[in-house]
Amino acid sequence: MSEHAGSMAKPGMSRASLFIPLVVFLVILGVLWRGFSLGDPHALPSALLNQPLPEFALPVLHEPGRVVSSEAMHGEPFLLNVWATWCPTCRAEHKELARIAETYGVPIYGINYKDNPTEARRWLARFGDPYIFSVVDADGSLGIDLGVYGAPETFLVDGDGIIRYKRVGAVDQRVWERDLAPILAELRDAS
Repeated sequence: MSEHAGSMAKPGMSRASLFIPLVVFLVILGVLWRGFSLGDPHALPSALLNQPLPEFALPVLHEPGRVVSSEAMHGEPFLLNVWATWCPTCRAEHKELARIAETYGVPIYGINYKDNPTEARRWLARFGDPYIFSVVDADGSLGIDLGVYGAPETFLVDGDGIIRYKRVGAVDQRVWERDLAPILAELRDAS
């Protein structure tokens, strides 16, 4: 048996190369730590932040013959909620949106996203309708213009139609109190 038989290194391999997996692991760990420490993953940056709400002309869910534009929402700060009947998270956040609208008098507009309008009307009749109105975004074109990843997503828009905040995922009481309510209070104070 040779002297090197008990050595873990393969022929031609230096001892320093044995540390490469450890270094790679530590680099990956550092990248993951940095990613998780960036804050709320639901508050994704948006190219539209501090930009005007995109122009649109879409039918109103409950009045298919009526078409509205983004200007129909201007006047006071509001929430713009992207929702659909096929979205289980939308159903989970629905009660909170109704509570916000009723308790705080916040105008909420809906974008019924890539959904069946008949099913959407039934869904609102069954679970309540917290929206001033919902527009039908059947082909998702408004969603594309807004940079929507899916439903639900909620935007906080000031009275001039400027997007001030974007939330990907459900709005619950914690999100309302921590993120949305303070920004809304600032916007209302400024107007």
